[in-house]
Amino acid sequence: MFVDSLYRYPVKGLSAEHLGSVCLKEAQGFPFDRAYAITDGSFSFDPSDPKPEPKTKFLMLAKYERLAKLKTRFLEETSELEVTHESATSRFNLASDIGREEAASFVSAFLGASFPGKPKFVHAPGHQFTDVSVHSVALMRSISFINLATVRDLGARVGMELAPLRFRANVYFDGFPAWSEMEWLGRHIRIGDARLKIVRRTKRCAATSVNPATGERDVNLPIEIREYVNHGDLGVYAEVLQGCTIKPGDAIMLAEH
Repeated sequence: MFVDSLYRYPVKGLSAEHLGSVCLKEAQGFPFDRAYAITDGSFSFDPSDPKPEPKTKFLMLAKYERLAKLKTRFLEETSELEVTHESATSRFNLASDIGREEAASFVSAFLGASFPGKPKFVHAPGHQFTDVSVHSVALMRSISFINLATVRDLGARVGMELAPLRFRANVYFDGFPAWSEMEWLGRHIRIGDARLKIVRRTKRCAATSVNPATGERDVNLPIEIREYVNHGDLGVYAEVLQGCTIKPGDAIMLAEH
């Protein structure tokens, strides 16, 4: 049982970034994970007093699958977002008002859709635009886990190989039986000296139906999951109780009840 890979998503709804290691800290999520988001213009975001909003108020894959065609990279040193589509690459300075406005305009034009208002790039120090942020601050800073055995089993069920990145998790792990993580609620896991508590199962939405390689919907996974296992969940969230640096290859130990 081991960590297979680690990912973060600096901008909600945009592409994943592979990480060689992550320093976990107590009661904190992955650094720069969902640190930015793009609103659909339906509300005003106050960075001095950030309030969680439903994911439906942001540009996200469940509604705008074309977002998957953009490949992005966040440069921490300069707070720049690098966006590549086909052979063209653009950079936007997310530390500046002008840069954020340019980035939002670029993505809006790329989608070519109508929105409730003018989309805006938003950010607030310490705030993460996770799907579960609307439930509590603790859940906002939780980390998402995906069991690769579960992904393989679901792929066999639907008759196609499923890219694990469809599920947009932070930690992908292997070595446990498929779907066994569904029974981990309330249990503790250890990764090296890090200790985490499983606090919630992950309800899957239409974003999982989008192929991250093509930006197209090629299977209705929420329905397939429900018809297969009689619920709509795949993956779990964990809160960090004790931090340390983790990396791919690290063993995962599941505590006894």
